[in-house]
Amino acid sequence: MRLRGDNFRRAAVVGAGSFGTAVAVLLARAGLRATLVARSFAQAAELKEKRENSRYLPGVALPQGVRVAALEGGWQEALARSDLVFLAVPSRAVGEVARALAGSEVPGHAGVVSLVKGLVPPDGTPPTSVLAEHFGRDRIACVGGPAHAREMVEAGAGLVCAAWSASLAHSVAAVFQAAGVVCEVSADPAGVELAGVAKNAAAVAVGATREQGLNAAGMAAADIFREVLALAERRGADARTFVGRAGTGDLVATALAPSSRNRTAGELLARGVPASEIPERVGQAVEALDTVRLLARAIEREGLEAPVTSALARLIEGTLPLDRWVALVRAQQQPPASFRRPRSWLLRLRYLARRMRAVRRERPARYTR
Repeated sequence: MRLRGDNFRRAAVVGAGSFGTAVAVLLARAGLRATLVARSFAQAAELKEKRENSRYLPGVALPQGVRVAALEGGWQEALARSDLVFLAVPSRAVGEVARALAGSEVPGHAGVVSLVKGLVPPDGTPPTSVLAEHFGRDRIACVGGPAHAREMVEAGAGLVCAAWSASLAHSVAAVFQAAGVVCEVSADPAGVELAGVAKNAAAVAVGATREQGLNAAGMAAADIFREVLALAERRGADARTFVGRAGTGDLVATALAPSSRNRTAGELLARGVPASEIPERVGQAVEALDTVRLLARAIEREGLEAPVTSALARLIEGTLPLDRWVALVRAQQQPPASFRRPRSWLLRLRYLARRMRAVRRERPARYTR
């Protein structure tokens, strides 16, 4: 794959939610000509008229370097000239969008960057895996980390760009750095994506549990991270990714954010609001409501145990009452640790074994008649 490195000139962001809009703003700040692709003509017309995403990111002006197109028409031309294509769509739409992109005139040198924090149905496939099937691994990257959309454009963020291609990862990171946002580089796309999924699930669990006690909320989040980490390691991910910015860093940001969609979703579940009504209450899609079920199934298909993640899926589905969910979290215990003898005892035993062998060698030989 031929990359233009620091010479990126044009980029497109497919998906005009809060995060997609924020990324388009950053791309323009980095000096790129960015196209923000909205889902409909109506949304695109409103963005063009107001030069602001008044529904998802009010108060943040779209720079002059950002043009607007719609998925219903006009977006193919923007993609045909792009050096980078960012996908900020719901995880359930990744497969459809990937097929549309593959059938479009996206340049062969263009990198395709997933901003999605969810799993693709029906099998709970990571978005980068779906995209790699259409474009090849060397053209695919993903971005994670603590990055609340409004704060990202107003004060900064701690992004992590992961890719199989070192040149693509460094080039995407350089774009964000040029926009004034810190962006680390990772060679672990599976880890960054699954850490983001774990974060969303854990944030819902925290929201659903914290009124019953902060200790229980902490237990739920920790157990979900452990269960998803087991899946990630099975798929070749690095455990260190989960304790970095893409994992625990993102969880803290999400759990503390007053406007966190996932934590708010958990709080609404605890109040008895059905999952089907939560997106309307929140005003945006809530990835985890769909992803947790896929995540629990993916873990179980690998032959791993996921009692807390599976219970959270049942809570979301409405088949597990809140009191039973909290009781399960509080009662959950990990298998006991395996203890080893202190190293000093091992050294002593080895010393004694060597002395016994030496004594036997020093004994006079026994002769038989």
